[in-house]
Amino acid sequence: MTPAPIFVCADHGLALVYFLQTDVARVLREAGAEIVLLTDDALVDRMRDRFADLPLVVRGMRLEQVRRYERSAYDVQWWLGFLRRVGGSRRINTRAMDSYVQQVALEASPRQAPFLPLAWGLLFLLRRSARARRLLLAAQQRFTPRLYNDLFQEFGPQLVIGSTPGWRQDRYLLREAAVRKVPTASVIVGWDNPSSYSLPGAPVDQITCWSEIQKEELVLGSDWDPDRIHIGGMPIYDGYFRGTWRMAREEYFRQHGLDPERKLLSYACSFVSFSPNYQNVAALAELVASDCLVHPSQLLVRLHPNHFWDNWLFADERQRIQRLARECPHVHVVEPVPIGGELGYYSGEDMPEKTSMMAHADVFLTVYSTMVVEAAIHDRPIVSVCLDAPRGWGYTRRFYLRKYSLPLSKIGDWPTHDRFRKSGAGRVVFDRAQLREAVDAYLRDPGADREARRTFVEREVTYTDGSAGRRTGEYLASRIGPERP
Repeated sequence: MTPAPIFVCADHGLALVYFLQTDVARVLREAGAEIVLLTDDALVDRMRDRFADLPLVVRGMRLEQVRRYERSAYDVQWWLGFLRRVGGSRRINTRAMDSYVQQVALEASPRQAPFLPLAWGLLFLLRRSARARRLLLAAQQRFTPRLYNDLFQEFGPQLVIGSTPGWRQDRYLLREAAVRKVPTASVIVGWDNPSSYSLPGAPVDQITCWSEIQKEELVLGSDWDPDRIHIGGMPIYDGYFRGTWRMAREEYFRQHGLDPERKLLSYACSFVSFSPNYQNVAALAELVASDCLVHPSQLLVRLHPNHFWDNWLFADERQRIQRLARECPHVHVVEPVPIGGELGYYSGEDMPEKTSMMAHADVFLTVYSTMVVEAAIHDRPIVSVCLDAPRGWGYTRRFYLRKYSLPLSKIGDWPTHDRFRKSGAGRVVFDRAQLREAVDAYLRDPGADREARRTFVEREVTYTDGSAGRRTGEYLASRIGPERP
């Protein structure tokens, strides 16, 4: 059988895990696909070596050319991208999109500010009109720079798969595929993506998502045809259900210098772009350092990938948390593992660490992170810690900064946050007294809310038997070569 070339675009570390460290790639290969992986240019050789067993053809995404093209028509493309991100239908919960609108309103540059009234008018129309949303999608298509012309000619792909429906740099590849009438497909990697990133950034024929909930968000919020949506579950989570990455407790505790006689509170920083996490970490550090919990405990804090951005506010919080760990007894910090290049700190190399942190936690804590779903898969008690920072990101020890912030007590109505709260799969706390009470309750009874956690997982990820990668791979393989709808 002659191999069928397909392009797989992975411009994000988790996309590499999704496609290459699950059953997806294996099933595609068995179906006769020749996978041409497009990823960060700086990582091409490393990816060839890392996944030599698949095998793969690996090429760069030409990100420097992408940025150069974006700069050539920056203003128009930026506004189209903004309207795409927040212009979903009001038929779904738009709270996440609304917060981004508020952020842009506060942080708009002097060059952008005069256009805000026009943007609000267009947004009002987009939220209410499917025709206006279609016109926006068509307007984006004029920005198709044909950066991959030679690759299309060299390989003649029979399918182009994006790790998003054009929300990231994959939009130019998907747009070019549409011009060439090559079939396209996309996957949903993030739990909140359909409700936070809204309309496609390129024409995409088919999409696969986690659940009926995400399908409804795509249909009602972004006008997808239900017949073009496949529910395949979340392939990355197959590894959780199978125990693929889980380290032994003794090994994990030894690796981080943890005390096997103390209970483990694992806190994963989250929501960093909108709010500091330091106040949550400090409150937990005080609980374990003072030994006032029902059982002697220790705290392990996982920094967020955003803490390693080139942003001094986030870097300052990272350093403050690291300093707190040095100064307080029984407080430890773990950093996400970088993959390199521009893919940052979302890394497949990090899966054993991330898995073990959840699996061995006596109580898992975060701020409504996607990790509440992952911790529920591991049947860990979950607390969403929503202590407000007094001045958010807008105030530093030196001066006032024009940086949009959201109080954590006010974000419970975001779509995924709202579902977690209503599921009863964990507790939500807003002050230190509630935090201590919730942690103590779970330390006394780890089985509390177990049934709610199980139901929550089934509703959010659909397939809990480790079959999502196979199902997703089979669906994508079925799309190779058919006529465009």
